[in-house]
This record gives sequence, C-alpha cells and structure tokens, in this order.
Amino acid sequence: MFAGYSMGELTAIFAMQGFAGLILFSVFVLMALGLAIIFGQMGVINMAHGEFMILGAYVTYLVSHVFADIMPALFSMYFFVAMALAFVAAGALGMFVEWAMICHLYKRPLDTLLATWGLSLILQQLYRSIFGAREVGVTIPDWMMGSLPLTDMIEVPINGIFVMVLAVGISIAIYVLMFRSGWGRQVRAINQNRVMADAVGINTAWTDRMTFGIGCGVAGVAGSAFTMIGSTGPTAGQQYIVDTFLVVVFGGAGSLLGTIASAFSISQAQSIMEFFLSGSMAKVLTLLVVVGILMLRPQGLFALKLRK
Repeated sequence: MFAGYSMGELTAIFAMQGFAGLILFSVFVLMALGLAIIFGQMGVINMAHGEFMILGAYVTYLVSHVFADIMPALFSMYFFVAMALAFVAAGALGMFVEWAMICHLYKRPLDTLLATWGLSLILQQLYRSIFGAREVGVTIPDWMMGSLPLTDMIEVPINGIFVMVLAVGISIAIYVLMFRSGWGRQVRAINQNRVMADAVGINTAWTDRMTFGIGCGVAGVAGSAFTMIGSTGPTAGQQYIVDTFLVVVFGGAGSLLGTIASAFSISQAQSIMEFFLSGSMAKVLTLLVVVGILMLRPQGLFALKLRK
C-alpha cells in the first residue's frame, strides 16, 4: 500500500489527512454542540437539526448576494454579518417550533422524533420551492482564499483554519453560557429536577424555549461555516444528521467535553480511513467501532450524573 512513497511523502499525506479530519471535526463540533444542548439537556430528538443548519447556509448565501450587489466595498466582511443573521434566523425559527410543537411533546421522545422528522421534510420542500433543487454556493472573500504553507509539501487551506477557529470560539461561548451564567444554571437545574426548578420560581417554559432556540441558532452558525467548505442544497443537512447524533450519543448526552472528544475521535478515524478505503466503507467501520464501544459503555464517553 505504501510502496513507492518516501517517508517525507507519507508524512505529508498523513498530515494532510489529519488536517482534513480537523476540518471535519470542526463541522461536527458546530453541529453537535447545538444538538447536545437540545438532546442532552431537553431530551428532544430533533431530526430537523440538519435543516436548521441549512437555513443558516441559505441565509449566508442571501447575505453574500446582498453585499455583492448593494455594498461591494464591504464584501470582504459579509461573512461575519451572515453568521450573526444565521444565528438569529435559525434561533427564531427554533423558538417558534418549540412554542408551536415541541412544548406539547416533552417526555414523549418518540413523538418528538416523528414530529421533527416531518418538520425536516416540510423545511426541505420549502427550501426547494424557494431556492430550487440545485445546490448553490457562496463566493468566498479574498482573504479566505488560498492556502497557508507549513512545509514544502504541506499546505492547509485558510478557510479550513477559519472554520476551526470558529469551532473553538463557539465551544468556549457555549461553555461560558452553560457553566458560568445564571441561564446555564437554570438549564441544568431543570435537567436535574424539573418539578423542583418550577417550584423555586424558574420559568421552565421560557427556559426551554430559549434552550431550543440557542441550540438551533448554533446549528445555523454551523450552516454558515458549512458554506466555506461545501455547496448548499435542500437536503444537504441530511448528510450530517446521523453523524451528529452519533457524536452526541457517543460522547455522552449533555456532556460538552464528551461531545468535543467524540467529534475529534470520529472525524479523525473517518478521515484517516478514507485514505486507505472508500468513504462509505470508512463510515461503516467507524459506525461499527462506535456501536461496539456503546455496547460496552451505553452512557457514552462522559456521562453526567443526574438526580432522579
């Protein structure tokens, strides 16, 4: 398999595959953080999470065209505006969905699965009706173009570095929000004992709505970042929803550290195996290993202790 490659070439190949795995890790983290909030803290199986991601991608697509047509002088800065609007749009839709549908389905996880699966089909058709069935892409600003040479044989794309920095920033923001803020304490109190949290005066309904909205908003930011490395279509979110659930369950539902560790291990395993095998076979082998580990440790890598 390695015949004909020098040691330097092999090192460069593994370094490039490792960096590709880090980009995939960043996308997984951005997607899984929002889902970890919704599934881990609320127990809601949101099968439409990928569609909230694609909403963020389409918002980025629209913002890029607005800047290109109306404010071309500021085009290099459009992505930061697009990320903020993607968070607001996906978060607002998430809060509306929680108010209109999810709040009636708490403690019924299978019903939330079916309801959000139906919602995902509705959103896919809505995107198809508005933007068409063909995939669309955004024009990357000039400062994100090109690669950064690390050695004579290893180059890393600048947009990939940006996605990784964004993933780190969002992870830190979620940590501060969940573990260093009053709102985070309320979310964790509701997760541990909803009846007692309601009894001491926490507005559980509003906290649930905000939690669902923030989780969907993070997915919107993930969709905005996704436009930097791939094209956007009505069903593009379905490509990542299974991997995202796998990351959250494998890491331990509700565990921020587990989500990050799980995303890193799964993305690196897939990226490295894709060099030796086909992409589909790499996914199958990764899934088999994860399922095998979950059979031995059903609570995931990092389990939270909850009061019953």
